[in-house]
Amino acid sequence: MVKNLYDVLGVSKTATATEIKSQYRKLARKYHPDLNKDDKNAAEKFKEISAAYDILGDKDKRQKYDNNEIDAEGKPTGFGAGGFGAGGFDTGDFGGGRQYNTYTNGGFNGAGFDFSSLFGEDIFSQFSGGRGFGARQQKGQDIAYSLDIDFLDAVRGAEKSILMNNKQLNVKIPAGTQSGQVLRLKGQGTKGVNSNLNGDALITINVRPHPYFKAEGRDILLDLPISIKEAVLGAKVTVPTISGKVNVTIPPYSSSQEKLRLKGKGIKTKNGTGDEIISLVVSVPKNKNAELESVLRNMKDENVRTF
Repeated sequence: MVKNLYDVLGVSKTATATEIKSQYRKLARKYHPDLNKDDKNAAEKFKEISAAYDILGDKDKRQKYDNNEIDAEGKPTGFGAGGFGAGGFDTGDFGGGRQYNTYTNGGFNGAGFDFSSLFGEDIFSQFSGGRGFGARQQKGQDIAYSLDIDFLDAVRGAEKSILMNNKQLNVKIPAGTQSGQVLRLKGQGTKGVNSNLNGDALITINVRPHPYFKAEGRDILLDLPISIKEAVLGAKVTVPTISGKVNVTIPPYSSSQEKLRLKGKGIKTKNGTGDEIISLVVSVPKNKNAELESVLRNMKDENVRTF
């Protein structure tokens, strides 16, 4: 005996479309085969309520059903009711409406019906995860934090302690870290909802500028002021590096913007070690120097321009 579709869903004939949809969702959750793997009747019940909702959930089909133009299987009543295969639940287009998927051995095949539109987008992720139907699981929120560090800590690497989310955290600063770089501390954000998937802590690094060093990739750049005497006669001078002071030789007759390279005195990372590149800057004295002026007046004029 063909059942009344309203009885199948457990709603009255005067139920609104919203009430019908809500009741279908409730029953679909209750009888979904993935939630009733040990109940052989659940799959059949699920097919039955899905078939009922296919008609009652469609405005035009529901009207035809109420007017006895189609039966509970969606078949036209009276003469000309042919062309539809027997079998109640069909994997094709059911009465001209949406497609249903066939349930076999614990799963659905085909791709016709979008159950997520009825259940919400996260319910089937619970089915596939094998945890069964329950409270919605959510990953915790990420927490953003800004950390100011000195230039030398950034280029040499360091470890800093910060207070975040009422917790003391140690942040390892890799050598060569640049301003604006974001470090991620896995699982140090807020706690997950009904899960152990905590959010992360996102640490944005702000590198304070150095009085005389700059970084370019793995190289350290340094402008080195030298006197006119040192530029002309050459000299040995002490210069700073990020790992300490070293002595360098200024070649005689050096000019501004000429460069000296100190191999291996740059930033050391897992991908290699850079150099320190020194740019010479000839410094002219600001105070009057009569002896220097006399020497320069006695020098032969020389054209140093090429234009």
